[in-house]
Amino acid sequence: MNTNNPTEKVVKSEEEWRQELTSEQFRILRQAGTERAFTGKYWNFSEDGEYTCAGCGQLLFTAEEKFDSHCGWPSFDRVHPGVVETREDFSHGMHRIEVLCSRCGGHLGHVFNDGPTETGLRYCINSACLNFVQK
Repeated sequence: MNTNNPTEKVVKSEEEWRQELTSEQFRILRQAGTERAFTGKYWNFSEDGEYTCAGCGQLLFTAEEKFDSHCGWPSFDRVHPGVVETREDFSHGMHRIEVLCSRCGGHLGHVFNDGPTETGLRYCINSACLNFVQK
């Protein structure tokens, strides 16, 4: 399976996802949950490498795109073209833009237009949704 082809969709049953993911990954990726701020393994992490989707292995972000937004979750200012999809999210009495993996449809987090870099974006992503590949 080519993990860098965003047009190659990954479709699995709920039971298959439950078997392949940890309970925390399943709750976040498949049920649009979130991890508590300042608890995920990548919120305060600064190694050189790439971040992939924990559900399907698709490359999502690089270490160069990561920045400390002081929000308690890993934050990135851009993604590779075609690797995420977005949709409006009105849950919890808020209006946000949800970020989903384009290959497996997994919930990754949200994107905000308050980023400090030239893109103006802050992709606020749950650590449990990511795997890290060191360079």
